[in-house]
Amino acid sequence: MAANPDFIYTPPMSPYLDIIYQDSDIVIINKTSGILSVPGRLPEHQDCLQNRVQRVLPTATIVHRLDMATSGLMLLALNKPAHVAISRQFEKRQTQKSYIARVYGQVAQDQGSVDLPLICDWPNRPKQMVDHDYGKAALTHYKVLSRDTSNERNSTLVELSPVTGRSHQLRVHMLALGHPILGDRLYANPQALALSPRLQLHALSLSFTHPSTQAQVSFNAPCPFN
Repeated sequence: MAANPDFIYTPPMSPYLDIIYQDSDIVIINKTSGILSVPGRLPEHQDCLQNRVQRVLPTATIVHRLDMATSGLMLLALNKPAHVAISRQFEKRQTQKSYIARVYGQVAQDQGSVDLPLICDWPNRPKQMVDHDYGKAALTHYKVLSRDTSNERNSTLVELSPVTGRSHQLRVHMLALGHPILGDRLYANPQALALSPRLQLHALSLSFTHPSTQAQVSFNAPCPFN
């Protein structure tokens, strides 16, 4: 049973592809909310970031993914050595990533961590859930940036720094805190869902070691809902 039986995939066409950096080894994309990172199984799910990039850069390969509803920075490799080198950094947690999210309600602590193991909620896939017996370790640090106490918003803007990279990690960890991300079709309560037409989660910054120069490089993409 699908978690979103009424969902119709309509990926945004503008901007069609937002390349913010490119050299002979890597390309950095600012992904818009609403487009898949890689193609899905169905014919109508073939339009995706990977296929759009490969139309102009045929050798590009996906190193990591963002959820369809998440916007922000994605890194693709343009050759095999670069792909291997960068994949190794992700596997060894040598990259630094930060996200911006607007969550429902008032987060009490100014900063903290969520250390809860995650596993696929198989009957309700693609949803994930906390499972202390069989889940894989997942750790997220958070920091409050601002709080909106108005009745219309009642939300908190947070910076999220995932240490691990589990599927839906930030979304489920915020839900576990009692503060689902606004506009989250999979996890938000009706109030949080009604406050935004899109998932308010954005991959803000990404730092890693360049595969050729060995220099530490950092990229940023402005948050579209802040």
